[in-house]
Amino acid sequence: MTVEVPEVQISEHVELPAARTALLVVDMQNDFVHPEGSLFVPDAPKTVPIIRNLIERAREAGARVVFTQDWHQPDDPEFAIWPRHAVAGSWGAEVVAELEPLPGETRIHKLRYDAFYGTPLEHLLRLWRIEKVVVVGTVANICVLHTAGSAALRWFEVVLPADGVSALTPFDMQAALRQVGFLYHGKITNSQGLVFT
Repeated sequence: MTVEVPEVQISEHVELPAARTALLVVDMQNDFVHPEGSLFVPDAPKTVPIIRNLIERAREAGARVVFTQDWHQPDDPEFAIWPRHAVAGSWGAEVVAELEPLPGETRIHKLRYDAFYGTPLEHLLRLWRIEKVVVVGTVANICVLHTAGSAALRWFEVVLPADGVSALTPFDMQAALRQVGFLYHGKITNSQGLVFT
């Protein structure tokens, strides 16, 4: 069976007010990004320099940068779905060294795919008067999609730079882009087309 992928509209240039924008770096952790990680995503390493550049530009412009980390207890029921990964306090749960958060930058330890579920993320974004979120990281159709969707359902405007997102398969990537653009009315762009003002 052949499935036709609907066209995803790409915004070549997106300007975002830094004071009202947060960059959400989703799960760029050793277990997903490092080749020795327990749930390694082969396309994730090539997004590291792209995400690093976005982080640097966001910091320079004064936008908030938030890092999410999958954060599981040793007996987490999710391990019946996925192999053991991102156990709290372990090497696998740490953000990869190339993207290490600065002291004082926010880390959200999340329990499931959605970074808003059971965390203070929405509360913090409201305190900071954030209106727009840029979502990058891994995995496209899992934690990135659920976090982007949850942000949109809370009426944050979502921007997804596709070159800063990794997936397990091309289908998964296209499905995530389609959902963010079509269902959640987010803007799909690339990292170079994104400008913090």
